[in-house]
Amino acid sequence: MQQKSLIILSLILLLVTAITGCTQAPVQTTEEKPVTGGEYRIVTDSRGVEVKVPVNIERVVTVSDGLVEEVMVVLNVNNTLVGLGSKGLQYEGDFTYPDENGTNVTVSGGKHIVLAFSPDVKTLPLVMDYGLAMNYETLASVEPDIVIIRFGDSSFLSAEDDNAKKTIQTIESLGIPLVVLYSPNCYENSNPTAVSDEIRVIGQVFGKEEEADRIASCLESRQEIIKERTQNISDEEKPEVLMLGLSPMHRTETSVGIAWGLKTTESYMIEDVVNAKNAFRSDLGSFEIVSTEKVLAMDPDVIVIGTAAHYAPPEELYEAPYYKNLRELQAVKNQRVVSLPYSPRNSAKRLEYPIDLMVIAKAAYPEKFEDIDLNKWILSFYQEVYGIDRDTAIQLRSAQLMDWCVET
Repeated sequence: MQQKSLIILSLILLLVTAITGCTQAPVQTTEEKPVTGGEYRIVTDSRGVEVKVPVNIERVVTVSDGLVEEVMVVLNVNNTLVGLGSKGLQYEGDFTYPDENGTNVTVSGGKHIVLAFSPDVKTLPLVMDYGLAMNYETLASVEPDIVIIRFGDSSFLSAEDDNAKKTIQTIESLGIPLVVLYSPNCYENSNPTAVSDEIRVIGQVFGKEEEADRIASCLESRQEIIKERTQNISDEEKPEVLMLGLSPMHRTETSVGIAWGLKTTESYMIEDVVNAKNAFRSDLGSFEIVSTEKVLAMDPDVIVIGTAAHYAPPEELYEAPYYKNLRELQAVKNQRVVSLPYSPRNSAKRLEYPIDLMVIAKAAYPEKFEDIDLNKWILSFYQEVYGIDRDTAIQLRSAQLMDWCVET
């Protein structure tokens, strides 16, 4: 095993030199990585590339903010994880804001669903992270049987940038099987059901296609229920919904935080599934910093707070002194502000996106979803998707800081 790591490290040094500093073609290796049992299966990934992966997969490195790892939990193969590409899976969040009296209010207990299931992921080595290039020495040291990379996620926001292309080239040249997934952010319409395609590819990787189909069907059916209830609403009846992130990194004397405009998955969820209007009409295709003045001009009917380097409950918008200028918004006056589940590194949708949809739908159309008890709906979602009991589902609800939805 030590000899194999030395061979891979030697190849990495040659490849990095060729890719970053030379004009000649990248070094190629004809020696394939040994595979336990000598058996392979063929998987077609999101690129349309056929990848030969071992049947007996024992060591997996993922570069994803949670979708891949969540599916691995459901497929009961998360014990094969030996390396991660995002520190977001290891976060345990405590979030504090001041109220009008100057008293600090703390919201604690938030963590990634994967961490809630598998505390051991906190000790796994990081092969890369947001803003950092792949560490090939670390990758070689964990000796993966396969690497799964998700594009449109925090570590790789695009499949088209040079860093992404070089990473693919290097890993494939080393003879390590590489499966690439495209998140909804990689597509023009950003439909969250693109997650289903990713789930099915992961199912093929581990030879668990039937279970992967079940997961995808659970998510799609929940989305369809919401869509059916709102499909006949006229344009005049549609409320304006602002997806807002109260990021302290982007909050200044003139800026509120960030907002998600058109061509984002969040906008698709608001307009194409829930059938409301996205109040922020920017078409740049990503989130943008928004000023207090701009938010006041939009004056949305509903505000939905998403994770943005910070989890914020509605009370922070209602009570924090630095949001005093927003008290005149009708959504604030009418207390039509809700928070989505806590999602560390909220950069691409994961298995829990139907919960996001239901939170938005109930906020936008309370009368149409009056019969839905959000607490019961969320617990049943966790139980159905993850195959767990009610007590474990309650733990997941707490990890995503959704205990506010418990009706007393």
